[in-house]
Amino acid sequence: MSKKILVWFRNDLRLHDNEVLVEAIAKSDCILPVYFFDPRQFERTAYGTLKTGVRRTQFILESVEALRQSFTELGGDILVLTGKPEDFLPELVSKYEITEVYHHREVASQETSISTEVEDLLWKLKVNLKHFIGHTLYNKEDLPFPIKDIPDVFTQFKKKTERDAIIKPCFLTPTAINFVKADNWGTIPLLSDIFPNEGINALACPSYFKGGEAEAFKHLHNFLHTGEGIANANATVKKNEVAANLSAWLAVGSLSPRKVYWKLKEAESNYGLKPYFGQIILGLLWRDYFRFMFKKHGNAFFRPEGFKQEVLPIATEETTALKQWQTASTGHPLINSIMNELNATGYINNASRQLAAAYLIGELKVNWVMGAAYFEEKLIDYCPASNWGNWANVAGVGNDQRLSTNFNFEKQLKTFDPKGIYS
Repeated sequence: MSKKILVWFRNDLRLHDNEVLVEAIAKSDCILPVYFFDPRQFERTAYGTLKTGVRRTQFILESVEALRQSFTELGGDILVLTGKPEDFLPELVSKYEITEVYHHREVASQETSISTEVEDLLWKLKVNLKHFIGHTLYNKEDLPFPIKDIPDVFTQFKKKTERDAIIKPCFLTPTAINFVKADNWGTIPLLSDIFPNEGINALACPSYFKGGEAEAFKHLHNFLHTGEGIANANATVKKNEVAANLSAWLAVGSLSPRKVYWKLKEAESNYGLKPYFGQIILGLLWRDYFRFMFKKHGNAFFRPEGFKQEVLPIATEETTALKQWQTASTGHPLINSIMNELNATGYINNASRQLAAAYLIGELKVNWVMGAAYFEEKLIDYCPASNWGNWANVAGVGNDQRLSTNFNFEKQLKTFDPKGIYS
């Protein structure tokens, strides 16, 4: 009997540096790649926002289509299903005589609970769900401390990790794959199928972002090798912002953080150390930090009180002030400009995110979770750990209390707009 491994794709939509895929190919006679469009990912949240907005959904659709094309070029395909993984995976295991299921484990509560439910269901079939952790620059086993002892202070985490941890080389990209033969590989849904009642006019503004591994490599190459040209082509895009723009592909896993790191080191050896190269490394470290903090602290980041025992009660419901912030009608020109950009493109840089958050919390006195939920809907590069971790810090309820004094709105505004152009 041949060994068949089902590879359950989630936020790892790539062939390169994909341990799950490499391991599955090595340990099996053939693999069955599967991706689920889980309806829970597109529902409304308790805060009245969409869990995944139109812009990011379009990016995900493009990313899955690109992965399908990559598999097609290797003589196979990816099974695409609409529904809950726990409803389909036991049936798929039985139908295709799967011997093991591989997947990347996530760190946020909803995603981990789905993994746990699937694991329990597969266990009844005597099939193992094997977990991999491949979303970070540093592997957790290579950190200089166990998860429970990771410093809550980012500067300590950064210093110790950079000094004592190693960054492993990338896994090789598969050049040949044997696929399970499927009767019907499924159809990737249309945006209108997922949002039949939502206006798709949110996509009226052309997007800088197009999903897929090839697009990720193109943007990475442009940043590393022709950064000057990109910056000059668009006066509003600074070099470090071009670097940050890689975050959308990192979020869905079309780009590996380790690939970014080693390609950057390659460029550094060719061109020397560029000041703006450090921005992307710092961004990757922050990304790792929040993922490991979620692993350490769990759901604390989703609570309005965060890591504080007591906070002033603020309603978690729509208010006039929140609506004005969301619709870029606050009366503050800079905040309106930032929110217009977010609503139109699905992306704003980190400084803009912090300023918009500080204004909502400090000036409008709106509960920070309402802002975090709105960013969850709108951001094309949303990932739970970075988004909710950052918002908790701005609100002063994060796990690194040293950061809580850094997010005063007036202080942020002077840094962002030193000449007072938007005052």
